[in-house]
Amino acid sequence: MSWDFETDPAFEEQLEWMRGFVEEEVEPLDLLWPGFHHAPPPPWLRMVIDPLKAQVKERDLWACHLGPELGGKGFGQVKLALMNEILGRTRWGPTIFGCQAPDTGNAEILAHYGTPEQKARYLRPLLDGEVFSAFSMTEPQGGADPTQFRSRAVRDGDAWVIDGEKFFTSNARNAAFFIVMALTNPDAGAYKGTSMFLVPSDTPGVTILRDVGTMGEDLGEEGGHAHIRYDSVRVPAENLLGDEGLGFVVAQTRLGGGRIHHAMRTVGVCNKAFEMMCERALSRETKGSSLAEKQLVQQAITESWAEIQQFRLFVLYTAWRIDREGTAAVRKEIAAATVQAAKVLRSVVERAVHIHGALGVSNEMPLGYMWMLAPMMGIMDGPTEVHTVTAARQILKDFKPAPDEWPTRWIPAALEKARAKHAEALTAQAESEGR
Repeated sequence: MSWDFETDPAFEEQLEWMRGFVEEEVEPLDLLWPGFHHAPPPPWLRMVIDPLKAQVKERDLWACHLGPELGGKGFGQVKLALMNEILGRTRWGPTIFGCQAPDTGNAEILAHYGTPEQKARYLRPLLDGEVFSAFSMTEPQGGADPTQFRSRAVRDGDAWVIDGEKFFTSNARNAAFFIVMALTNPDAGAYKGTSMFLVPSDTPGVTILRDVGTMGEDLGEEGGHAHIRYDSVRVPAENLLGDEGLGFVVAQTRLGGGRIHHAMRTVGVCNKAFEMMCERALSRETKGSSLAEKQLVQQAITESWAEIQQFRLFVLYTAWRIDREGTAAVRKEIAAATVQAAKVLRSVVERAVHIHGALGVSNEMPLGYMWMLAPMMGIMDGPTEVHTVTAARQILKDFKPAPDEWPTRWIPAALEKARAKHAEALTAQAESEGR
């Protein structure tokens, strides 16, 4: 097996273009319109972003997570990871490149399970960047645990009727449609009794009870994560997405690759925080020397750099494995990367905030937003505890218990076995030594 840590020159040229484009053209959007990146743009904003999207499409970098038949490039996970490392540095980047969450995951679901009619009505406008979507799965009482879901969908003639509540349906207020998970056969259990449905957001019975914000946002209408009630929401039978009872399988289709994308975007955030940390350390002086000359600051810089590099290589390795073996074969790596994303982000950003001092906790630096991402990263793809358990279970499959009450590396038993193996040499040694 050969190993190669290089990117082919043609794609590296694309990445280099992306780095400059994101810094010069996309990052200013974060400063001017931070709340518009997941909303249908008004005409005055389209004047700015449509030409940027056109440049991305001219470079064949638009919606690269999907195949050519759907307008993408069909890039593997390694290339997507390298792209997401750059896009993770900015809020607007994924939107300008046609790969913003949750739309990427929803597009993957539609690409895999959608009928031709569903793709024409829902997927095509999504890929063209004309509409946004939402993934409506978690519930107030059950979080992301499908075994606790209560939302039901009941077949009624040529329609399905959905009742229940969903919590933290991100970007629901701007979505043209939702993908909704609901129980269709409670007796079969969560993993075989749930189904997915396409629900246009203007369907009668769909009510956004409130938009929940994240920490640091004021209570009110600015939140982007909806608490939704589905009250006898009737959708045509053909709005079932995939087969009945396969809702959990459909959901997993969007989550594996998406978690790697999140992890690599986390690398991008960490790199940006690290750059600010180093610049500050070299710029600020105290007690006769720069911060960069203080040993504890040097420790923070070294540890941050090492953590980022280790995590980055692990994510790229996981992406490489996915390209060769598929998502199912790399479950423990994906789970471990999800757990580590939150830890590395929290660690690096905390050091960057600290080294910036009072300025670091102010609203005049982007570190506060980055700090907010750390706890969100620990739950946005499901609780880190769940991924920790998943990884541990997968890891332990490669091991077996000791054959008896003593560990296999118990020295007395191993020594006895070694003596038996080399008894002749031991006898000769004793004779030569006069023993």
